[in-house]
Amino acid sequence: MSATTAVDPTVTPGAVRVEVDGPTAVLTLDNPKRRNALSVATMTELTAALRDVADREGVRAIVLRAEGPAFSAGHDLSEMVDRTLDEEREVFAVCTDLMTALHAVPQPVIAAVQGVAVAAGCQLVAACDLAVAAEGAVFGTPGVKIGLFCSTPMVAVTRAIGRKRAMQLLLTGETIDAPTAADWGLVNQVVAADELDGAVRALAAKVADASAVTLRIGKEAFYRQVDLPEDAAYEQMRETMATNAMTCDAQEGMSAFLAKRAPQWQHHD
Repeated sequence: MSATTAVDPTVTPGAVRVEVDGPTAVLTLDNPKRRNALSVATMTELTAALRDVADREGVRAIVLRAEGPAFSAGHDLSEMVDRTLDEEREVFAVCTDLMTALHAVPQPVIAAVQGVAVAAGCQLVAACDLAVAAEGAVFGTPGVKIGLFCSTPMVAVTRAIGRKRAMQLLLTGETIDAPTAADWGLVNQVVAADELDGAVRALAAKVADASAVTLRIGKEAFYRQVDLPEDAAYEQMRETMATNAMTCDAQEGMSAFLAKRAPQWQHHD
């Protein structure tokens, strides 16, 4: 993402490149010749990379980006022809593990999307906590056109944009542009292509400025309550907020606010 970003020497080169830039870990899909297709190997590698950087001290934000003209064209269809049912099941089990990992890691994950993000590639964007798209980015779930309904992408996409809009994408197989994706809630922001990395870096920096323990508590709580009935959500979140208030960083943050000074997080490095 920048000239000063160092490639992590502990990671074996493959379909995913791992870089650490201060408090931000950057995971790059790096198979542009295959339009960053989500093969089983790539998904496995990406899941392992997510869990690895999530455990690293000092990492408070994760960026997921891609090399080349496509973010991801979805599953590698060559792995899904003339296979047994168990082999097909394995593809989607590995995919589900990846999408679950995006929510399970304590750091917010930000997608930086350029080019095409379709099928499981669209699912990947929808599963990230935040997303910034370049103006030319395109999103869709076109599986219906090849006889394979995008049932697993549907899970994340529906939760991001709602039923009617998701059904429009799923039933027609048509794509939407980046401004429409922002209007529908699939991405947070649309920027010029040459501003994508800078915009994502700025967003990651804002996220990383917070206490690491507060980010962890907040992200876990968000996904725990988001699909609950309102009364159940309030019941769980009042306890979460009360215990959060007892942490050293919350006490420091409130004290700093009252004293009109900058907080000094204990859980920051």
